[in-house]
Amino acid sequence: MTIAAPRPLRTTRPRRTPAGTANHASDYTELTRRVKAAGLLERRPGFYAVRGILLVAAFTIATALMLAVGRSWWQLAVAVLFGVLFTQVGFLAHDGAHRQMFVSGKRNEWVSRVLANLVVGLSYGWWMHKHSRHHANPNTQGKDLDMDASALVFTPRDAATRTGFAKVLMRKQGWFFFPVLTLTGLDLHVKSVSMLTARGEVKHRVVELALIAVRLVGFATLAIVVAGPVIGPAFLLVQVLVFGFTMGAAFAPNHKGMPLIDESQRIDYLRRQVLTSRNITGGWPVTLGMGGLNFQIEHHLFPNMPSINLRRARPLVRDYCAELGVPYTEATLPKSWAIVVNYIHRVGLGEADPFDCPAAAYFRLA
Repeated sequence: MTIAAPRPLRTTRPRRTPAGTANHASDYTELTRRVKAAGLLERRPGFYAVRGILLVAAFTIATALMLAVGRSWWQLAVAVLFGVLFTQVGFLAHDGAHRQMFVSGKRNEWVSRVLANLVVGLSYGWWMHKHSRHHANPNTQGKDLDMDASALVFTPRDAATRTGFAKVLMRKQGWFFFPVLTLTGLDLHVKSVSMLTARGEVKHRVVELALIAVRLVGFATLAIVVAGPVIGPAFLLVQVLVFGFTMGAAFAPNHKGMPLIDESQRIDYLRRQVLTSRNITGGWPVTLGMGGLNFQIEHHLFPNMPSINLRRARPLVRDYCAELGVPYTEATLPKSWAIVVNYIHRVGLGEADPFDCPAAAYFRLA
């Protein structure tokens, strides 16, 4: 089976009340009532305390291993561990940015700022601006910054602007999906530093710049001092590639290949979030690896819901969508990757040529 690239989203005919007025706004109100009644929006401080303690313990072990291994190529295995741990802290910072940890908005903000800048090496201010626009307009052309063209092109509109060698590469971009994912971490570091050193307005820019400098310069110095001038840079390279892949692999499957919305289209909040999002199935291993973002539909509907509650919200949201006749999309992680590769490959081909990308064929989706 070949999966065609998604077309711009078509709005469904609104459900009508007996008086004949549109009732879509009340659909989300009713869902919110059910979610609140189930207690799923209540904070879970115990969960985040345990999560934080476990991460501190994991980083302590990773650092001890780094110091014990010294100037050995086994440091590359330690680098993989650090890459995974930085991704997990990124997920924790993401939860705080969505005000899932504390009742206090300021406390959430500062914890996320410190975690993002000092531990991960990512500008909280820059990321928050980008991510907030994504949540408000998922998969909306011209509004969702996650859909902007970069090394890969995600929309036919952007594909039409590519010329020359860039167009040649674009026509094979499905082949490059997984290699490009490994560069996500480097891209996040570079864009964070660029934003913080530019003249643009970033809240608490000086603080963020100081924190991110300590993280990027300090960690690199530590790696080179401990592992040496040859193994140290190799350690840093492996760490940032693993961080990029694990971070990118957690975010990419959730929206890529789902329906696109034109910026002129008006769609109610519930349908906008559900129709453009995809849940990833696979149980607790997938939930742990994706930081709870595998429940993307629930997360987009209720961004401030603690990630530990998203699993419990899933059947409630899924059943309610069935009541409304709103499609609720789920896929396994391998299948979702194949869908994404298929989609971006077809975008690069202008949806004209047969799909021949071996990455998706491996998952037997093409």
